[in-house]
Parts: sequence; structure tokens; C-alpha cells
Amino acid sequence: MDIIDYVTLRNYAQTVLNTSINSFCTDTADDFSINNKLYEYENSVFKLNNETNLLLKNKIEYNKFLQLIDTNAPINLKWLKCIAGDNKYSREKTEYRFPIEKVVIAEGITEEILLPVFAEKCDYNFDKKGIQIVSAGGKNQVVKLFYTFAEQLKIPIFVLLDSDAKENYEQIKLRMRDFDKIHLLKNGEFEDVLPKDLIIKTLNDYLRNLNYIDDTDFEYERMVTNLEEIFKKKGFHEFKKAEFAQMVKTHVDSLSDVSDEIKSIINEIKFDHSFLLQ
Repeated sequence: MDIIDYVTLRNYAQTVLNTSINSFCTDTADDFSINNKLYEYENSVFKLNNETNLLLKNKIEYNKFLQLIDTNAPINLKWLKCIAGDNKYSREKTEYRFPIEKVVIAEGITEEILLPVFAEKCDYNFDKKGIQIVSAGGKNQVVKLFYTFAEQLKIPIFVLLDSDAKENYEQIKLRMRDFDKIHLLKNGEFEDVLPKDLIIKTLNDYLRNLNYIDDTDFEYERMVTNLEEIFKKKGFHEFKKAEFAQMVKTHVDSLSDVSDEIKSIINEIKFDHSFLLQ
């Protein structure tokens, strides 16, 4: 089987996409300024090889395509539409999370759902600051993901680990760059650093006076164990972290709902390492 070179592959992609775009858009003006901005952006974030650079230097008619984008489009397309009119590429922040300035890797879905909410109460908007948070699905997966990202990305990576991940913490430290940061929770997992008052408020609102939760319902050291028992004893369905995080999300009302350790994590994420980037 013959291998298609990247220039030919790029040209095929241009032909297919531009033919489709032009079947919907009658604008005949050729404007490839957005292509240049995308090329600069991708090179500012990723360590690209020669082949990828060839693919990015294309003549796909993005400006015509963006005329078809409406308010329901994904946020990355909205960002492209936002910068399309600029004459010069800019890293000015928008509410669309792009351009991405930093990646946060966490163990679980609870962090992915709640960290942006807590950050908002600390006057730090993840989307406007270009913070992309990723849940790895476990401490070992965090290490693998960090290794992959550190090889591929030029931007800072912030890693958040549960307190039992000391070995993983040491593994990550070996490959950390000067502008990366890691935080090991002082005790337990992320559910353990949620304020108890916030959890009680969430549960009592969910129960709507059918039962009442107070301090006496928290008998165990680990919060997840307490929540599993509460859900079982109070006749709820099985406790699920993602579902519970969504419940908590709607009850974070003010800075008082943010624990000291979560504030510390947000402050560490906020720290600007851009002066260290080469």
C-alpha cells in the first residue's frame, strides 16, 4: 500500500472541506488570516512535528465556514469566530476557555466538576483564564497523562493528587518542568476537603424535609464512606461521585462554601508561570 505524503493529504482535505463549505456559503472572498492565527496558536501550545506543521499550513476556508456558526456551537468554534476579525493573533482571554493557557490534571470527576465552581467564588474564571481541567480516572492514570502532556505541550501543567498518591507524586516530580506545579492533598481525597456545612446543605435540600442530616450522620473518617452510608440509610439510590458533585455544584453560593485547602489549590493554579516559558 502506498503512503500518501502530508502535502498531498493536506491538499485532499482542503479540496473536500472547501467544496462542502462553498456549497453552503456563497461568499467568494478568500481570507486565510484565521489560518495563520490557528497556526500560531497551535505552535504556542503544542510541540509539533514537521508533518503536523505541514497540515496546519493549509488553505481551508475557515472564514466562510464560521459564517454558518450559531450560538449553539461548541465553545472552540465560538472562539474562532471571536478572533476571526482581528488582524493580528492575540492571546486575549475570552469566556470560551481558548486560547488554553494551562492544563489541570485531577484524579476524578468530582474535581473536574467542582474546581471551576469554587474558582469562580475566588474571582478566578477558568474559561476566561484559559484553564482546561481533565479528570484522569485514578492516580496511576494521572501519572501517564502527565507524562504524555509534558512531552506534547509547551504550556504549564498543574497536577492535583489525593493524599494516598505519594508514590505517584514522586514519579511526576521526576519529569516536572520548571513551570509545572503539583499539589498533594493534606488528607484523603477531594470529597474530604469539601466543607461539611456545604455537604449538609446540599443533602438537606435534596431530601426536602423527608429526612434531616446533621453532624451526627458523619461517623467515619472518610467523607465518601459517610456519604455511601447516608445514601444507604436514608433510602437514596447508590452514591455516585459525579451525580453528587453536580448536586453540590448548585449549592456553592459564596466564598464561605470554599474550604481553606481548596482556596490554596485555586491560588496555586492562578500563579502565572508564563515568565518561565521559552
